[in-house]
Amino acid sequence: MAPSETIDIGRLIRQIPSQYPFVLVDRVLEHDAGGLVGLKSVTGSEDFFEGHFPGAPVMPGVLIMESLAQAAGIWLLRNAPDPARVEVYVVGIDDAKFRRPVVPGDQLRLEIRILHRRGALSRVRGEVRVGEHRAAEARLLLQSITLATPEIDPTARISPAAVLEPGVRIGPYCVVGPQVRIGSGTVLESHVVVEGPTAIGHDNRFHPFASVGLAPQDLKYRGEASRLVIGDRNVFREFVTIHRGTEGGGWVTRIGSDNLLQAHAHVAHDCSVGSHTILAHGATLGGHVEVGDYAMVGAFSGVHQFCRVGAHAFLGGFTVATKDVLPYSKTVGNRACIYGINQVGLQRRSFSPGSIRELRQAYRVLLQSRLNTSDAVRRLEAEGPHTAEVRAVVEFIRSSDRGVILKRRSRGDDDAEE
Repeated sequence: MAPSETIDIGRLIRQIPSQYPFVLVDRVLEHDAGGLVGLKSVTGSEDFFEGHFPGAPVMPGVLIMESLAQAAGIWLLRNAPDPARVEVYVVGIDDAKFRRPVVPGDQLRLEIRILHRRGALSRVRGEVRVGEHRAAEARLLLQSITLATPEIDPTARISPAAVLEPGVRIGPYCVVGPQVRIGSGTVLESHVVVEGPTAIGHDNRFHPFASVGLAPQDLKYRGEASRLVIGDRNVFREFVTIHRGTEGGGWVTRIGSDNLLQAHAHVAHDCSVGSHTILAHGATLGGHVEVGDYAMVGAFSGVHQFCRVGAHAFLGGFTVATKDVLPYSKTVGNRACIYGINQVGLQRRSFSPGSIRELRQAYRVLLQSRLNTSDAVRRLEAEGPHTAEVRAVVEFIRSSDRGVILKRRSRGDDDAEE
């Protein structure tokens, strides 16, 4: 294979789904229409040597295969008109053989030969050599996927510093500021405002007039840099507002994945919202609120600053929570009272009858034993072992700073709920 023009490896490696410290090709020595030769210098400072193995460092075989895959990906991307629109994935490895261990100080010669190409699929043969010795070999099947370019309505205003990944759609009159990154497949319907620093994952949907990543409504905030981080596949309905973090909350507001925030919901600065949650119409989270996975905050409910809503909890409409809301609980009212466990929600999420039964028994101890909270928790701990759900409730109470909601409405109402 004859030497040829230089490949900008830094530009191409960014299109491979691995990022530093797992970029495993340092240089491209040669390439032509039939293949490529790359180089990887293995040093003792590689992160993967820390646990593989202490006292006898050996490069994991899966990372040797990854180095071949990255070299093949660089070859596939080298002539792409727009490498930023192409993603390369390994979909098969055959006949992998490891001839000798790879240790610190080795210099790997990565030899890629193209065997067959058909459409988006490419079959390649790779060999890894250390000096005159063959260290490993395999046949790889790679798939190249061309991503759609962002679609931007001509009336939208997008900062040149914003990063829009392939497949993003920006509708009429949207505004996207600098230091904003929007993941692939995310849609801004119309009149959506996104300021930064804000990182948005893929396949989110923002409905009209949502306001995302603006400065917090905190009088102590003085314009210092803070962030908003949003996961994947969330739905933000009309007029949702989400603010960035502050110094007092670690500089960041976080929202997980697969959440539904209905119209007019508000997430204040430094909140942490898990995944698979629902914030119903007009639900409001004060600053520094934590919401666990699968929790539901009902319409027009408010959660006080620095409070927590436990996983799988249900807050009924118009609830005002000024203390922590227990996991798996059903809590309703102004001020909030507890009505036992969120049995309907737990059944919908396929909790076992045994887990639900143990939770009901634990809540009877907390609500009906006439013990104070500390004594009730000690009794639960003494009665163990419990299911993971009951242990989570105990730990939630133990870790509460503001106290937890254990007030009951009345025995008549509780009996009706039973």
